[in-house]
Amino acid sequence: MSEEKVYFYYTNDLHSHFEQWPRVTAFLKEKQGLRKENNEAAFTMDIGDHVDRSHPITEASNGLANVELLNEAGYDIVTLGNNEGITLSHQELYQLYDKADFQVVCSNLFSRDELTPFWLKRTHTFMTESGIRIGVLGLTAPFNAFYELLDWHVENEFDIIERYIEDLKKESDIIVLLSHLGISVDQEISRRYPAIDLIIGGHTHHLLKEGELVNQTLITAAGKHCYYIGEVELIWDHKEKKVISKEAAAISLQDTGKDLETEEHLQQLLQQADQYLGQAVASVEKPLEVNWFGETPIIDSLTKVLRRWTNADIAMLNAGVLLDSLPAGAITKGDIHRICPHPINPVLVDLKGDQIIETVRAALSPAFTELKLKGFGFRGEILGKMIFSGIQVETAFHRNGEVYVKRVYTEDGYPIHPDKVYYVATADTFTFGQLLPEIARSAKKQYFVPEFLRDLLVYAVKQH
Repeated sequence: MSEEKVYFYYTNDLHSHFEQWPRVTAFLKEKQGLRKENNEAAFTMDIGDHVDRSHPITEASNGLANVELLNEAGYDIVTLGNNEGITLSHQELYQLYDKADFQVVCSNLFSRDELTPFWLKRTHTFMTESGIRIGVLGLTAPFNAFYELLDWHVENEFDIIERYIEDLKKESDIIVLLSHLGISVDQEISRRYPAIDLIIGGHTHHLLKEGELVNQTLITAAGKHCYYIGEVELIWDHKEKKVISKEAAAISLQDTGKDLETEEHLQQLLQQADQYLGQAVASVEKPLEVNWFGETPIIDSLTKVLRRWTNADIAMLNAGVLLDSLPAGAITKGDIHRICPHPINPVLVDLKGDQIIETVRAALSPAFTELKLKGFGFRGEILGKMIFSGIQVETAFHRNGEVYVKRVYTEDGYPIHPDKVYYVATADTFTFGQLLPEIARSAKKQYFVPEFLRDLLVYAVKQH
């Protein structure tokens, strides 16, 4: 037999949407069984962001439950996404894959304390029964502003490819890159490195239903949350000693069957999570109401706690960061997680007075308050009204009914000085993209990790 098919099955960016996972495992078990029956080589891979602490199971287990689920689904190899990398403490990530039955390859993640986890491989080579050597690289997005605070460092992806590509070319017949870098970086890698046969991507949640060929490299990705699963078929010619065909498909799992064992295991994991999250952290005499378009005592308290905790002059938080009200009585870890599930860290930025006024204007506009934001760590419905601590904002209405900012002054009643630099604390969400451009462009940003806003929310609730 001169021609041989090699199959790759993959998931990316599950973000702990476990309602899809029984469909994923049912699909994988069927395909893995079929390939074994036909004596065909097949490998199962995950491209990162499988972990997301917005889900109670992941929150309660620090991601260890995700690894259990990957083990049970028969994965061969995974790489890390930024949710594995920067939403866990250094120690939690260091131990994340201790019990993994699969390889973990991430070529550009390094520990700054020089202790590398035993499971972390720079590259890995699989060999099929017929002797085809498949060299695998894994690369993750370089969010070093966060990684370095957690004592990790992510090297530039192109420097790392340069470091390993020549050896991989010599030692492998097929080169596969597991890329948690995003579609535009994947395309650039394909243009620069024709030796890479296949890039399986993620991070930017792009869906390539039939893959995309750039130069000789096949790029593929299956969207987000495992509504789709990826299948790649390569044909290797043993005589020619090369790949002669490449095909990729992202297959919808919408109407596929579920694996009952996985459903049962998820139920057990949820019960375990509920036990852990059932621990009381505070008690309140009256219900704490949440209103996305208004100022309430609880969002006020959280904004003040943020200001004190970061030692800021001013703090600002959007009311939509709290998803639900809290009842009177005992408040549990689960309650705190349920109403503030986002993997969002506090951040301190330097802004001049005129930039603060500009930011206040932008944050009070309907375009901001009514935005149904997806991404940047936000797991809520709507951004909501911006709440301030450390400044007073005086507003009035135009004739057309639109609100405008008349003036901004300090709590002592002094006007904000346009040229003075103030320390402003907020959610790290606003340092990405163009939601609040002055904050995103600030040259000085101090992120606080591994604490999330919900860790500060515990203190805010205790004050009531």
